[in-house]
Amino acid sequence: MLTDEAKRMRTTRNDRTSHERAGPVANLMNTQYSPGRAQAIAYANVALVKYWGKRDADLNLPDVGSISIALDALWTRTRMELDPALERDSFELDGQIEAHGSGRVTALLTRMRAIGGSEIRSRVFSQNNFPTGAGLASSASGFAALVTAADRAYGLGLSLSRLSELARIGSGSAARSIFGGYVEMHRGELPDGSDSVAVPLAAAADWPLAVVIAISERGRKSVGSTEGMQRTAQTSPFYSAWVNNQPDDLALARTAIATRDFDALAHVSEASALALHGLAMSARPGLLYFNATTMECLHRIRHLRGRGVAVFFTVDAGPQVKAICAPEAADTVAAALKDVPGVTEILRAGLGGGAVGMDDGQTWT
Repeated sequence: MLTDEAKRMRTTRNDRTSHERAGPVANLMNTQYSPGRAQAIAYANVALVKYWGKRDADLNLPDVGSISIALDALWTRTRMELDPALERDSFELDGQIEAHGSGRVTALLTRMRAIGGSEIRSRVFSQNNFPTGAGLASSASGFAALVTAADRAYGLGLSLSRLSELARIGSGSAARSIFGGYVEMHRGELPDGSDSVAVPLAAAADWPLAVVIAISERGRKSVGSTEGMQRTAQTSPFYSAWVNNQPDDLALARTAIATRDFDALAHVSEASALALHGLAMSARPGLLYFNATTMECLHRIRHLRGRGVAVFFTVDAGPQVKAICAPEAADTVAAALKDVPGVTEILRAGLGGGAVGMDDGQTWT
């Protein structure tokens, strides 16, 4: 059963199929900010140059840099309430007391309390408007929203770079969701992780693109990303080649974004996605995140591009296919992917902004 808090936060699910219907978030987050209470919203991101592998598991330091885009239609909103009477933090996700991931939430909040010299525990209520743990970066938006809300609730006033560093400790990809548009995550070199943070490359409005997502499975993936990365790093004979090649891919993507070169971005993004999944398959035992529908969607996208449609694919650790395309091609791409057997839902998004908190009287658009 949904808790009373979840019922209060709950919105209709009809906004899942387009960013227009995901629409203004003003009606979702219009309670006032006050010390000890805060709420924030953050958006999922999809990596074009992929992140896979950690150089330090405790601090969640990546073995490779990555480049991503934020998605305006896939979001997490998080509300926090500090309560001195609590003996431990509580965490609800989509109206259910959450055991999966609650340890990471508490560990991150403990770090943030230490920064502010507080020992007060908190109630955390989060809601995703898209499937959780299914390869759609729910942990990225989730931890970005969490650190943004916690920063405000505990009155820390941290910089965006520091929030990116903290979000990374919760989920490697969450560091990128602090910022909007096109974002690069630095691998970093320092052992304390202070230089392993995300930085914005370009705003969403600088180069608007559309994203069409083909959903073929809504459940949690059988092997999570953290476990998958560890297995790959420990057992794949090709892992070192993956790490060594990443700087070249990052440079190609960086240049493509700066020059608005769609074809160049398409080539490096597809190569990075296929390399990631080839690497995962080479682990022992191999990791199979694709399903038959995934493969058919990739073929369909390649066919569209062969016909002159400006579109390319990427796939994270899961079966869902993301088609990045010119805005004028979105209808064509959505229709083609909807027709693929096994596709159960189509989500559409534009490029989104960074994580933000709610101020008194602030209007959301």
